[in-house]
Amino acid sequence: MNNCYQAYQAIIFDMDGTLVDSGQLHQHAWIDTLNKYAIPIEPALMRSLAGVPTKETIEILVKHFNVELTATSAEINDYKEQIVRQTMLDYVKPTQLAELAIANKGKRPMAVGTGAYTEEAKMILQACGLFELIDFVVGADQVANPKPAPDTFLHCAKLMAIAPQHCIVFEDAQTGMQAARDAGMDVVDVLETFNIKNDYFLE
Repeated sequence: MNNCYQAYQAIIFDMDGTLVDSGQLHQHAWIDTLNKYAIPIEPALMRSLAGVPTKETIEILVKHFNVELTATSAEINDYKEQIVRQTMLDYVKPTQLAELAIANKGKRPMAVGTGAYTEEAKMILQACGLFELIDFVVGADQVANPKPAPDTFLHCAKLMAIAPQHCIVFEDAQTGMQAARDAGMDVVDVLETFNIKNDYFLE
Protein backbone atom coordinates (compact mmCIF):
# COMPACT_ATOMS: atom_id res chain seq x y z
CA MET A 1 0.00 0.00 0.00
CA ASN A 2 1.27 3.43 -0.85
CA ASN A 3 2.80 5.06 2.22
CA CYS A 4 0.48 8.05 1.94
CA TYR A 5 -2.49 5.78 2.80
CA GLN A 6 -0.90 4.16 5.86
CA ALA A 7 -2.35 6.75 8.24
CA TYR A 8 -5.92 5.65 7.54
CA GLN A 9 -7.50 3.03 9.77
CA ALA A 10 -9.91 1.63 7.18
CA ILE A 11 -10.36 1.41 3.42
CA ILE A 12 -13.59 1.74 1.46
CA PHE A 13 -13.74 0.82 -2.21
CA ASP A 14 -16.41 1.72 -4.68
CA MET A 15 -16.96 -1.37 -6.82
CA ASP A 16 -17.88 -0.70 -10.45
CA GLY A 17 -15.10 1.14 -12.26
CA THR A 18 -12.91 1.14 -9.15
CA LEU A 19 -12.21 -2.27 -7.62
CA VAL A 20 -13.89 -4.09 -10.51
CA ASP A 21 -13.68 -3.44 -14.24
CA SER A 22 -17.37 -3.86 -15.07
CA GLY A 23 -18.19 -0.97 -17.38
CA GLN A 24 -18.97 -3.18 -20.35
CA LEU A 25 -21.12 -5.49 -18.20
CA HIS A 26 -23.40 -2.65 -17.13
CA GLN A 27 -23.36 -0.95 -20.52
CA HIS A 28 -24.47 -4.20 -22.17
CA ALA A 29 -27.20 -4.73 -19.53
CA TRP A 30 -28.45 -1.16 -19.78
CA ILE A 31 -28.60 -1.16 -23.59
CA ASP A 32 -30.61 -4.40 -23.55
CA THR A 33 -32.91 -3.05 -20.83
CA LEU A 34 -33.47 0.42 -22.26
CA ASN A 35 -34.19 -0.98 -25.71
CA LYS A 36 -36.69 -3.46 -24.27
CA TYR A 37 -38.61 -0.73 -22.43
CA ALA A 38 -38.31 1.92 -25.17
CA ILE A 39 -36.25 4.36 -23.13
CA PRO A 40 -33.81 6.47 -25.20
CA ILE A 41 -30.07 5.94 -24.77
CA GLU A 42 -27.91 9.00 -24.29
CA PRO A 43 -24.31 7.91 -23.54
CA ALA A 44 -23.22 11.14 -21.86
CA LEU A 45 -26.22 11.07 -19.54
CA MET A 46 -25.68 7.41 -18.69
CA ARG A 47 -22.04 8.09 -17.90
CA SER A 48 -22.98 10.99 -15.63
CA LEU A 49 -25.24 8.62 -13.69
CA ALA A 50 -22.47 6.08 -13.01
CA GLY A 51 -22.80 4.91 -9.41
CA VAL A 52 -26.48 5.85 -9.12
CA PRO A 53 -28.64 2.79 -8.32
CA THR A 54 -30.72 1.25 -11.09
CA LYS A 55 -34.17 2.30 -9.86
CA GLU A 56 -33.08 5.89 -9.32
CA THR A 57 -31.40 5.92 -12.75
CA ILE A 58 -34.64 4.73 -14.36
CA GLU A 59 -36.61 7.48 -12.61
CA ILE A 60 -34.13 10.11 -13.81
CA LEU A 61 -34.25 8.80 -17.39
CA VAL A 62 -38.07 8.69 -17.43
CA LYS A 63 -38.24 12.30 -16.24
CA HIS A 64 -35.46 13.46 -18.58
CA PHE A 65 -36.99 11.92 -21.71
CA ASN A 66 -40.61 12.31 -20.59
CA VAL A 67 -41.45 8.73 -21.49
CA GLU A 68 -44.38 6.65 -20.27
CA LEU A 69 -43.32 3.27 -18.97
CA THR A 70 -45.09 0.00 -19.67
CA ALA A 71 -43.60 -1.56 -16.53
CA THR A 72 -42.68 -0.47 -13.00
CA SER A 73 -39.16 0.64 -12.14
CA ALA A 74 -38.91 -2.47 -9.94
CA GLU A 75 -39.71 -4.73 -12.90
CA ILE A 76 -37.18 -2.93 -15.10
CA ASN A 77 -34.60 -3.20 -12.31
CA ASP A 78 -35.23 -6.95 -12.06
CA TYR A 79 -34.80 -7.36 -15.81
CA LYS A 80 -31.47 -5.51 -15.79
CA GLU A 81 -30.23 -7.53 -12.81
CA GLN A 82 -31.12 -10.72 -14.66
CA ILE A 83 -28.99 -9.64 -17.63
CA VAL A 84 -26.13 -8.80 -15.26
CA ARG A 85 -26.32 -12.23 -13.62
CA GLN A 86 -26.44 -14.02 -16.95
CA THR A 87 -23.48 -12.19 -18.49
CA MET A 88 -21.18 -11.11 -15.64
CA LEU A 89 -18.61 -13.87 -16.20
CA ASP A 90 -18.15 -12.62 -19.77
CA TYR A 91 -17.24 -9.09 -18.70
CA VAL A 92 -15.96 -8.53 -15.14
CA LYS A 93 -12.38 -8.60 -13.92
CA PRO A 94 -10.45 -7.03 -11.02
CA THR A 95 -8.59 -3.76 -11.45
CA GLN A 96 -5.08 -3.12 -10.13
CA LEU A 97 -6.65 -2.08 -6.80
CA ALA A 98 -7.06 -5.80 -6.08
CA GLU A 99 -3.35 -5.73 -5.20
CA LEU A 100 -4.02 -3.03 -2.61
CA ALA A 101 -6.86 -5.11 -1.13
CA ILE A 102 -4.66 -8.22 -0.99
CA ALA A 103 -1.87 -6.27 0.72
CA ASN A 104 -4.22 -4.97 3.40
CA LYS A 105 -6.16 -8.13 4.20
CA GLY A 106 -5.97 -8.62 7.96
CA LYS A 107 -4.14 -5.33 8.49
CA ARG A 108 -7.09 -2.92 8.47
CA PRO A 109 -10.82 -3.36 7.84
CA MET A 110 -12.03 -2.98 4.27
CA ALA A 111 -15.51 -2.44 2.85
CA VAL A 112 -17.13 -2.03 -0.53
CA GLY A 113 -19.66 0.80 -0.74
CA THR A 114 -21.53 0.55 -4.01
CA GLY A 115 -24.54 1.87 -5.89
CA ALA A 116 -25.28 -1.72 -6.94
CA TYR A 117 -27.60 -3.83 -4.84
CA THR A 118 -25.93 -6.05 -2.27
CA GLU A 119 -26.56 -9.49 -3.75
CA GLU A 120 -25.45 -8.37 -7.21
CA ALA A 121 -22.33 -6.79 -5.70
CA LYS A 122 -21.46 -9.98 -3.83
CA MET A 123 -21.84 -12.05 -6.98
CA ILE A 124 -19.58 -9.72 -8.96
CA LEU A 125 -16.94 -9.68 -6.21
CA GLN A 126 -17.05 -13.48 -6.03
CA ALA A 127 -16.72 -13.74 -9.81
CA CYS A 128 -13.57 -11.60 -9.57
CA GLY A 129 -12.10 -13.54 -6.63
CA LEU A 130 -12.35 -10.47 -4.39
CA PHE A 131 -15.19 -11.31 -2.03
CA GLU A 132 -13.02 -13.04 0.61
CA LEU A 133 -10.79 -9.96 0.86
CA ILE A 134 -13.60 -7.62 1.89
CA ASP A 135 -15.04 -7.45 5.40
CA PHE A 136 -18.32 -5.71 4.54
CA VAL A 137 -20.33 -5.10 1.37
CA VAL A 138 -22.80 -2.21 1.53
CA GLY A 139 -25.18 -1.97 -1.40
CA ALA A 140 -27.77 0.66 -2.26
CA ASP A 141 -30.52 -1.48 -0.69
CA GLN A 142 -28.93 -1.16 2.77
CA VAL A 143 -29.34 2.61 3.14
CA ALA A 144 -32.25 5.02 2.99
CA ASN A 145 -30.39 7.39 0.67
CA PRO A 146 -27.82 5.77 -1.66
CA LYS A 147 -25.15 7.64 -3.62
CA PRO A 148 -24.80 10.54 -4.27
CA ALA A 149 -25.84 10.83 -0.59
CA PRO A 150 -23.09 9.97 1.93
CA ASP A 151 -25.13 7.25 3.68
CA THR A 152 -23.44 4.32 1.91
CA PHE A 153 -19.97 5.32 3.05
CA LEU A 154 -21.15 6.26 6.54
CA HIS A 155 -22.73 2.83 6.91
CA CYS A 156 -19.46 1.22 5.82
CA ALA A 157 -17.64 3.17 8.55
CA LYS A 158 -20.23 2.15 11.13
CA LEU A 159 -19.93 -1.54 10.26
CA MET A 160 -16.14 -1.33 10.45
CA ALA A 161 -16.39 0.60 13.75
CA ILE A 162 -14.05 3.29 12.38
CA ALA A 163 -14.75 7.03 12.55
CA PRO A 164 -15.40 8.53 9.08
CA GLN A 165 -12.39 10.84 9.22
CA HIS A 166 -10.13 7.80 9.59
CA CYS A 167 -11.45 6.14 6.39
CA ILE A 168 -10.03 6.53 2.89
CA VAL A 169 -12.37 6.03 -0.08
CA PHE A 170 -11.35 4.93 -3.58
CA GLU A 171 -13.82 6.11 -6.25
CA ASP A 172 -14.14 6.65 -9.98
CA ALA A 173 -17.42 8.58 -10.24
CA GLN A 174 -17.89 12.26 -9.41
CA THR A 175 -21.13 11.45 -7.57
CA GLY A 176 -19.28 8.91 -5.42
CA MET A 177 -16.41 11.28 -4.71
CA GLN A 178 -18.85 13.93 -3.51
CA ALA A 179 -20.62 11.34 -1.36
CA ALA A 180 -17.29 10.47 0.27
CA ARG A 181 -16.47 14.12 0.94
CA ASP A 182 -19.95 14.70 2.38
CA ALA A 183 -19.31 11.71 4.68
CA GLY A 184 -16.23 13.51 6.01
CA MET A 185 -13.81 11.12 4.36
CA ASP A 186 -10.77 11.66 2.18
CA VAL A 187 -11.19 10.28 -1.32
CA VAL A 188 -8.86 9.07 -4.07
CA ASP A 189 -9.83 9.62 -7.71
CA VAL A 190 -8.74 6.29 -9.22
CA LEU A 191 -8.56 7.68 -12.74
CA GLU A 192 -6.26 10.50 -11.70
CA THR A 193 -4.11 8.45 -9.29
CA PHE A 194 -4.07 4.97 -10.84
CA ASN A 195 -5.25 5.64 -14.40
CA ILE A 196 -8.14 3.23 -13.87
CA LYS A 197 -10.64 4.10 -16.59
CA ASN A 198 -14.25 3.05 -16.44
CA ASP A 199 -15.05 1.81 -19.94
CA TYR A 200 -18.72 2.74 -19.62
CA PHE A 201 -20.78 4.49 -22.29
CA LEU A 202 -17.75 6.16 -23.81
CA GLU A 203 -18.60 8.29 -26.85
